Amino acid sequence: MRLLRHSLSVLSLLFLLCGNALAHPALWQAKIGNSTVYLFGTVHLLPNDTQWHFPALDQALAHSQSLYIELTDDDQASVTTLVLQYGLDAAHPLSTQLSESDNAALAKAAELAGLPGGVTTLQPMKPWLAALTLSVAPLLKAGLDPAEGVDKQLRAQMSSAGKPVFGLETAEQQIQFLADLPAPMQIGFLRDTLRDVAKTKEELLSLVDAWKQGDVAAIAKLENDELKTQEPALYQELIVQRNTAWASKIRDMLKQPGTVFIAVGAAHLAGPDSVQAQLAKLGITVQQD
Repeated sequence: MRLLRHSLSVLSLLFLLCGNALAHPALWQAKIGNSTVYLFGTVHLLPNDTQWHFPALDQALAHSQSLYIELTDDDQASVTTLVLQYGLDAAHPLSTQLSESDNAALAKAAELAGLPGGVTTLQPMKPWLAALTLSVAPLLKAGLDPAEGVDKQLRAQMSSAGKPVFGLETAEQQIQFLADLPAPMQIGFLRDTLRDVAKTKEELLSLVDAWKQGDVAAIAKLENDELKTQEPALYQELIVQRNTAWASKIRDMLKQPGTVFIAVGAAHLAGPDSVQAQLAKLGITVQQD
């Protein structure tokens, strides 16, 4: 599954991580005067026995006065209300918006994902919601728990330490962002997902290894390059524009004294259009710890 569903954490998607091997994901630091911002790539679904803490990360968290994650208002009740509001369109069944080959791929994807109700369950959904549903279904079927995601664990850790946790976006912003995509772009999002559903276990494990090893180049190649090539407009919307907006927020954070820890989907911290690259355009240097 693409390391995004590009970090749209509202449905807690992303990597399939297996086993209890020790991970050492990448960590960056931006510093201006007495202001410091740490950047850390996350995955939003994780078995509870995966070990991913390491000394530099723990030290950065201890020194940070606050945590920013993609969103904090992602409780099930709120998200369900928003999905029902923005994600359903029973008057226009999904199959009527797709080509014959797309519908065949959709049915196969629903079967491979083990989606309860099969392709029928997807029919009242708008294309963006169908895409997210197909992404998360096989991961949930594999027994992965959204409550064990890296962002959730960081949030719990910082809250327990009495430190505030903020969202870079809100659940409604994220859902509206997808719901407002033009119809062709939503279809592109769905087609991108359909290409991923049949990915082999070996391909998934290569993504897992890239994150665990902090191999940013591999993450960019595996996660961003195909989307950029196949759906360039969608790539601009989901990756570049959001990275640019976050870079502006980080610039403002660096104008205030103190230390902030920011954790976002790892795809946003990889490749030539990463958050770090957007910060460089603003004259801010980011170094990997």
